[in-house]
Amino acid sequence: MSSLLRFLPSAQKHPEASSQPEYIDAATEKSSIEKRKGEDASLKTTVVDASDQDPDLNPGTLTFEEDASGGMGRHLGVFSCTLLIVGKIIGTGIFSTPSSILGSVGSVGASLMIWVLGGAMSFCGLCVWLEFGTMFPRSGGEKVYLEAVYKKPKHLATLFFAANAILLGFTAAGCIVFARNVLIAAGKEATRWNSRGIAVGVIVFATLLHGLTPRFGVYVMNGLSMFKVVILLFVVITGWVVLSGNTSVEDPHINFRHAFEGSSTSSNDYATATFKVLFAYAGWSNVNFVLNNVKDPVRTLKIAAPLGLSICTVFYLLANVAYFAAASKEEILHSGVTVSALFFRKVFGEAATRALSVFVALRYSSLLLFMASINTTFRSALGNVVTVTFATARVNQELAKEGIPLPFGNRFWASNWPTGKAPIPGLIIHLIPSLIVILAPPPDVAYPFILNVEGYPQQIINFLIVIGLFYLRWHKPNAHRPFKVWWPLAVFFLAASTFLLVAPFLRPANGVGDTPPLPYYLVGNWGALLGCVEDRVAEGVWVRVCPKENDVEGWDGDYFGMSE
Repeated sequence: MSSLLRFLPSAQKHPEASSQPEYIDAATEKSSIEKRKGEDASLKTTVVDASDQDPDLNPGTLTFEEDASGGMGRHLGVFSCTLLIVGKIIGTGIFSTPSSILGSVGSVGASLMIWVLGGAMSFCGLCVWLEFGTMFPRSGGEKVYLEAVYKKPKHLATLFFAANAILLGFTAAGCIVFARNVLIAAGKEATRWNSRGIAVGVIVFATLLHGLTPRFGVYVMNGLSMFKVVILLFVVITGWVVLSGNTSVEDPHINFRHAFEGSSTSSNDYATATFKVLFAYAGWSNVNFVLNNVKDPVRTLKIAAPLGLSICTVFYLLANVAYFAAASKEEILHSGVTVSALFFRKVFGEAATRALSVFVALRYSSLLLFMASINTTFRSALGNVVTVTFATARVNQELAKEGIPLPFGNRFWASNWPTGKAPIPGLIIHLIPSLIVILAPPPDVAYPFILNVEGYPQQIINFLIVIGLFYLRWHKPNAHRPFKVWWPLAVFFLAASTFLLVAPFLRPANGVGDTPPLPYYLVGNWGALLGCVEDRVAEGVWVRVCPKENDVEGWDGDYFGMSE
């Protein structure tokens, strides 16, 4: 890690730099506090952080005022935050993973039970995150909570989270499914390079959207999230019509007569399926990542998070029933990532398949919404990707502000260059691994591989955070907690996370898993990354970036440490 010293501006400009963080001057800190007080007065509320009462609980090295400064300020309300969660959760999962989950567990009944389990686990996790989020109403999500609990060795928790957030924080799955659906809508064959080319275009567009027009990006997310709800509601209603027997589907009840026939007996299969379901539910913590931008963050989080997850859980279960009513088990197994297209083809015929693919694509893109007045075909694209990119970029910015050593110096990566309102450098950090994952894995196994490799490290983080919850309950029983999770829910979440950490290493029933030629145990190899995380930071490398430096509206080469 010492080789990174030459990239840091502090190392070149301040030879005396040490591992102690830099602090902003008193005038800047006073100005930041006054700004927060003014915002709080206008909202008729006071944002209280647990560290205000107990400085020992302060996560990392940034104060609450420093951490919350910069960018567009507090502009997200309950409506936008609820849609931020709905827009993240209703993504590629419900329209693409049912076939893969059915293939893992072997039966319709077991598949539906996995979806129920995923919803229950997500709710328990949400309650844990609500306790932490209301204690520390600042952006960063898991980064903040790990730093608040695991303070020794110094910076280890931050580096641990950064390895996952930066190296594996890609948005590739939504791009791949979007590309497949666009090609189906156009009547084209999805080849190796045309699907990759479209997927790359999606992630690049999402980056430019949030980087250059941040406020418009929020409007796009809200609009697309509402559209997703409408489309999923249409699928659910259509499923009930199919079950009533008033469609061309010959026997809509065939999959429910012997629902558990053919169920797998391998724990590995159920763990793999659970990873995929949790991927489909991923997003209930999305508001925790951007709390610096939320009005009255404690109240808003307690309303928006349960509401958003509840909406999605109900729709997910009913949508799966609709799929199994419309198509046979064998047809769903062979549908791949286009199970929603199969559903529409079975119910409405071949002519409707292309129309559905356009609708499915609309969930993942905002480009086409922007061009709606020109061509209705361009209304389909990138919503899920846009929502994920919005939150992840701000997590990357928080990591840069905290002092994660990055090439060319943290001042650039922590800034809001060039608009002064959006973290384009943080968006770039998100863009690079997304492009790699889109282009690198074999196309036929890219999507299930992404689900597996994203799921395992998140379970490690989940396990550490729920352990941290119990530790703080014992070590800091009187800490400021606007919300307290009922402890049996936390225990259930801990038990489920423990199972998901162990089960993927057990040999699956077929001996190869669901991503051949890649080995089934590859999902757990993320732990090898920990070998790259040092338990201490080299002298002078860890340099916190001050809000005064983050909030610049322009940027010059000096941030790279190039000018004297």
